[in-house]
Amino acid sequence: VQLQASGGGLVQAGDSLRLSCVASGPTTSDLAMAWFRQPPGKDREFVTAISWSGSTTFYGHSMKGRFTISRDNAKNTVYLQMNSLRPEDTAVYYCAAGETLDYGFNYAYWGQGTLVTVSS
Repeated sequence: VQLQASGGGLVQAGDSLRLSCVASGPTTSDLAMAWFRQPPGKDREFVTAISWSGSTTFYGHSMKGRFTISRDNAKNTVYLQMNSLRPEDTAVYYCAAGETLDYGFNYAYWGQGTLVTVSS
């Protein structure tokens, strides 16, 4: 399974941005998918995850209400809609996929990151 994330860029505080992650390979629609992020100089942290069916989602504490994860299995794509962005949301955002929906790092497949920079 290969994951290709895109959609990052430079935005201002309060703006919105949508990230996409396209999965390729067998049975990708059966996998849970997630987004993590790594702010500059900090550890990677959980952002959100979605079950293979899209019926269950998890969110990190500071993201709930501002970020929305969704998926389109027909396109093998998961999205991260980010609203009301803050400078502290600046990070490299990574998508991940695995068999189990989880808050942790237990995802078997990881994509390359896409950088989101939020200016104040």
